[in-house]
Formats: sequence, structure tokens, C-alpha cells
Amino acid sequence: MRINTARAIQRAIILCAWFLPIILNAQQTGADTLHLSIPKAEEIFLQKNLSLLSAQYNIDINKALVQQAKLWDNPVLNTDQNIYDGKFFRHTTENGQYYGQVYIQVQQLIRTAGKIKKQTQLAQDNVKTSEEQFNDVMRNLRFVLTTDMNNLAQLQTIAAVYTKEIQTMQTLSGGMDAMFKLGDISQKENMRIKALLFSLKADQADNLNQQLEIQKEIGMMLQLNDNTWVSADANEPVDQNTISRMNLPSLQDSALQLRPDLRQLKSQNIYDLHNINYQNALAKPDLTVGTEYDRSNSYVPNYYGLTLSAPLPLFNRNKGNIAAAKLAYKQSGLLIEQAQTQVNKDVITAWQKLGNATRLLSDAESPTKSDYDQLMQNMLKTYQQRQISLIEFIDFFDSYKDTRIKEEQLIANQRNAAAELNFTTNQVNIRL
Repeated sequence: MRINTARAIQRAIILCAWFLPIILNAQQTGADTLHLSIPKAEEIFLQKNLSLLSAQYNIDINKALVQQAKLWDNPVLNTDQNIYDGKFFRHTTENGQYYGQVYIQVQQLIRTAGKIKKQTQLAQDNVKTSEEQFNDVMRNLRFVLTTDMNNLAQLQTIAAVYTKEIQTMQTLSGGMDAMFKLGDISQKENMRIKALLFSLKADQADNLNQQLEIQKEIGMMLQLNDNTWVSADANEPVDQNTISRMNLPSLQDSALQLRPDLRQLKSQNIYDLHNINYQNALAKPDLTVGTEYDRSNSYVPNYYGLTLSAPLPLFNRNKGNIAAAKLAYKQSGLLIEQAQTQVNKDVITAWQKLGNATRLLSDAESPTKSDYDQLMQNMLKTYQQRQISLIEFIDFFDSYKDTRIKEEQLIANQRNAAAELNFTTNQVNIRL
């Protein structure tokens, strides 16, 4: 049973040795490494993000509709004339008698009760709404980009830890093989080192897979070439003094004023109010004014007349649309109240997350990288000299790996909490 287990571990190590370099080379072979900070990534994002560019078109579309709403209706031309009265298309005068009728009428619809002005106002309200929609799209995408960059920097720093430890374990494993052949160590001890090396490589492969997912998302957001590999600049924790200078009430006030999702609801509420006025105006009948000319079909040979027409509001007074507009206005008002409550809670939650992450990071006590490197070398030599047991060495090895990973996670969590606070208030409270 022990032999089968050992062989299974050996097969796993061989497979990892084959495939892990292939995966690692995928990020390097034919790939251009692009070193990016968050400000540089945002700069590219504002220029190239297709979702953002697409949302910009909605603003331009609604601005074009404002111009359309200002226009009057086109005049209507009606004409009528004879085709055959013994002769085709006869329109002459013979012996003082007219032949052929000619009828021409031009009509213009005149919208009453300021309908064009009110319709233009609704179109302008739609422009403001589309602008806030654009700002909200930008706010959400920027938040995703920032957290992706923070998480990528974390993963790439952790990947460097894995690489360092794998190199150390590979050196140790080679020496253990030689010692095993000489009979200085047991097969169990040798395989335990190899199992630890395999576990490190598996963790490294999982780390790389996570990087690939984030690389894909960042590449889409920034419209990068397929062969571009983003190297996120390693970020330091957010300065605690910067956080201590902020206060919660001012952050909540800023969020209530600047959040585009809330401003969008307020724009919709204004639109609903203006729509009530527009629907009331639609209940007023419009007037159609025209002039007409008729030859040879009236009491005088050449007839000139004035036409006036208007619908009689007997059956349809637009009451249903007016009632619906009033209900929509009340509904949007309730949505604003709900959103304001949500915004305040979002800010409080983000503020608490940032405070907790900052306190946890400041309380964490971990060895510096240089201290660990020296200590690691000492522990390695001590183990090779058989002054400590395998269990003690592996326990130290795992403890440091976990400590370094958690430390990077704490930094990423704090920076993501700061990004969330910026997101909830829609302003740069903390520069990342």
C-alpha cells in the first residue's frame, strides 16, 4: 500500500513537472508585459473601454432627440384635379369657359398648450438621465478595474513567494534524493519533501489560473492585445493618516449629492413631474389651419378659402395617461427615498470595512521579507544538518507561506475597501 501511494505521488509530481512550466510559459511566450499602475489603467480605460464608449452614444442620441422635439410638424399639401372630361387632362379656357378642375390645399398643424415646449423639456430630461446612466456605468466599471488591479497585484506578489519557495524546495529535494540513495534518510522523509514540493506547485498553478481570469477581464476592459500580459504594480497599504482625516457624515453628504444612481432617480422624478404637465397639455385639442384654392368647382370660378379644424374632446380627454403620469411621479419619489437610505447604509458599511481592514493590518505583526529570507536559510541549513526534525522544518515552511499570503490578502482587502468607499461616495477620497 505504501509503495502504491509513493508511486501515485511520484506520478503527480511528474505530471506537475510537465504541465506547470507550460502554464507558466503561456504568460511569457510571445506575450508583451505591460506594467500598469491603477492611475495608468484608468487612463487607458477612459480612452478605450467599449462599454463606456457605447454608453456615451446614449447621451448623443438623446441630445439629437432634443433637437427633434423642437421641430414643428410639416405642412400638409392636398391636391385634386380632373383626369378625363372628354379629353385627358384638359385645363384650358375656351370661349370664356373653364375646363378642368384644379384644387389645392395647404394645412399646418398648430400644437396648443405649449406641447412642443413641454415635449422638448422631456427630451432634455432624458439627456440628464442618460448622462447619469453614463456616470454610473463609469463608476461601476472603474470599481471593477480597481479591485481587479489590486487582486492581480496580490496574486502576483504571492506567485513570487511560491516561486522562491519552490526553488528552495527543489534544491532541497535534489539533495534529499542523493541522501536517500546513500541510505541517510528514509523513503517516507524523502517523499514527504516531494509531496510538499508538489503542493507548492499545485498552489502556484491555482494562483496562475486566478491571474488568467483577472487578466482576461482587465484585457477586455482596456481593450489590450491578446498577447499582452499585465504586471500590476505592487501597491502599499493605504496610509492610515489619510483615513483618519475623513469623517462619516461628510462622506454620506457627498454620496447623497454625487452618486449617479441616485441622481439618475432624481432626474427620472423630474421627468415624471414634467410628464404630468405634458399629459395635461395633450388633453387640449390642437388646431389645424389651412388655405385652399379651387378652380371650376365652386360658386365662383376661382375660389380661395381658409380652413380651421380641431378635434372635439368628447370621448378622449387623456385622463388615463394623466393618472398614470401622476402615479409614476409618486413611485419615483418613493424610489428616491429608498435609494437615499441605501446610499447611507452603503457608505457606513464601506467605512466600517475600511476601518476594520486598516486596524487588522496595523495590528498584524509579521517578519519582513529580508528577515524571513535569512531565517529560511538558517532553518534550511539547520534541517540539512539534522538539528531539527522534518516536522519542525515543514511547520516553519508552511507557517511562513501562510503568513505571507495572509499579509498580501490583508493589503488587498484594505485597498479594495478603500476602493469601495470611493465607489459608494463617487469621489476620490483615497488615491490608489
